[in-house]
Amino acid sequence: MDKLKMHSPNLVEQNIEKLAALFPNCVTEAKSEDGSLKQAIDFDLLKQELSRHIVDGPQERYHLNWPGKREALLTANAPIAKTLRPCREESVNFDTTQNLFIEGDNLDALKLLQETYLGQVKMIYIDPPYNRGEDLIYKDDFTDDLEGYLYTTMQVDEEKNRLVSNTEANGRFHSDWLSMMYMRLKLAKNLLKDEGVIFISIDDNEMSNLVSICNEIFGSSNHLGTILWKKKTNGNNVGYIPPVHDYILCYSKVADDNSLLGIPLSDEYIAKTFSNPDDDPKGPWTTSDLSANHEGPYFPITNPNTGKVYYPARGRYWVFNEVEVLKRISDGRIIFGKTGNSGPVQKKYLYEKDTLRTKPESWWDNHGYNSDGTKELADLFEPKIFDHPKPTVLIKNIINISTKDDDLILDFFAGSGTTAHAVFEQNIDDGSHRKFIAIQIPEKVLSKSNVYEKYGFSTLAELTKERIRRVSTSILEDTRYKKWSGDIGFRVLKVDSSNMAEVYYNPDSVMQSDLFAHVENIKEDRTEEDLLFQVMLDWGVDLTLPIHRETIANKTVFFVAAQPDNTHGALVACFDKDGGIDEAFIKQMAAYNPLRLVFRDAGFASDAAKINVEQLLKQLSPTTDVKTI
Repeated sequence: MDKLKMHSPNLVEQNIEKLAALFPNCVTEAKSEDGSLKQAIDFDLLKQELSRHIVDGPQERYHLNWPGKREALLTANAPIAKTLRPCREESVNFDTTQNLFIEGDNLDALKLLQETYLGQVKMIYIDPPYNRGEDLIYKDDFTDDLEGYLYTTMQVDEEKNRLVSNTEANGRFHSDWLSMMYMRLKLAKNLLKDEGVIFISIDDNEMSNLVSICNEIFGSSNHLGTILWKKKTNGNNVGYIPPVHDYILCYSKVADDNSLLGIPLSDEYIAKTFSNPDDDPKGPWTTSDLSANHEGPYFPITNPNTGKVYYPARGRYWVFNEVEVLKRISDGRIIFGKTGNSGPVQKKYLYEKDTLRTKPESWWDNHGYNSDGTKELADLFEPKIFDHPKPTVLIKNIINISTKDDDLILDFFAGSGTTAHAVFEQNIDDGSHRKFIAIQIPEKVLSKSNVYEKYGFSTLAELTKERIRRVSTSILEDTRYKKWSGDIGFRVLKVDSSNMAEVYYNPDSVMQSDLFAHVENIKEDRTEEDLLFQVMLDWGVDLTLPIHRETIANKTVFFVAAQPDNTHGALVACFDKDGGIDEAFIKQMAAYNPLRLVFRDAGFASDAAKINVEQLLKQLSPTTDVKTI
């Protein structure tokens, strides 16, 4: 019976396997630290495979480099032995909600989400530190344990605060920020769907650097555009040209027409745009381009009225194949301009308006100001509890142009919680069921006022959670939303060290004389529900699935996403350690026919009993995947 690995995926190993499948001749062997052989890649051969010319030494090329970039890449790929621990008492509707709030370093959180949410996120919005010198950045150590690193570089206060000011006096002022962002964006990209998009707020200070690393990570061809958002009415005479805007970079994982949905048509736009000059029985219509900038059909289209031949513009392709184009020409859905003498365009009818949207333009001057965001927080708490919060109207517009239905939204710099707030409101506005994952590090509060003390907040994460709770309450109490029954809860999970003791990961390091001290391979302060969530992470099971527990044969059994009769669950787990898991109990578990089944090693009386159980399960429930911890 196999054991769960109980750590985040090793991205290096996964990348090596992918390269080995593409270039088997580049696979070689190397010695690991313990002297055993492991699979490796011959990079000289790989470079030759990817070059049309003979590779002879390093080549000059256009790219962004900085001190620490290689270490950042290594850190992003390295697995961690950490987990997410559930916190019911700080959650809202823990058992039913599909929203997550993760408290902890977002680098750790993004690593832990790699298996469960790989390719699942439709939209990411982040408002990271702008690195102006006075703001705080995430200080990641690439070689030493965190406390040791901060101690040796004298970057800790008396409370060993993880966050440090990144001032201009620091010789790695830009490098530290780039490394911090590079690691997180590489991991975030993995979570996006192919048509998924990421929006990143930034100002002039790091704009050019952010564009460079985004072009490297996402590809310049997937840059959908840059929004200039007017964030305040005047620049307060600061600087030579006082700034009144921020940038919002937008990239897609794979740019195509499904990346952005666009803006719903307004009544004004409909009245100005749609008409029916040819008395089309399908009603009023407008025209739109017949080509797109993603790869597709490429062939000549002949205007039957003039005989003139048309091809798509350079770098563009027709959106329909040749057979479909001819069919649409014959039924009047493709026309050659309103006069019949121009290039081909397609009709878009007003009755299709629910699926028709206009493209968002780059200048946003009516999407709220920072002062609006401050007022929204003041309505929930007190003024100036958080500096420069984004207004919900801005995030709602981003949500509106990029998501629909039950899409998943991620914000791993959650700040004051604007994104979660905006998701609730946008779902109410259009009746959708979008879900969010918000991640916030428990940054120490450095407020000069007593506002945080008044509310009992010692960290920013506590403010974020309380804001979401208060928004949930205000929605429930608002008579306008009495008929709305959407999800206004969130399940709190906290990044922590693994539930497993060190012996679980390095059993060979235990001396014979210490064996009795290490009989238990799980830490004493961890609960069975803690273990359940680490198993869910390890197995890639959705962390928002409904969970309930029952007592069966005097043992606690967890059922994850099971039917009302407990059958066909995504996961069934029993972490009893009394050695009483026997054939009778296994027959009861097999009757539920779960997709996955997990036990604790200590639950079996002996290795022989464990082997017998495994064989019995193969007979009674052959489709069940069973493992132990």
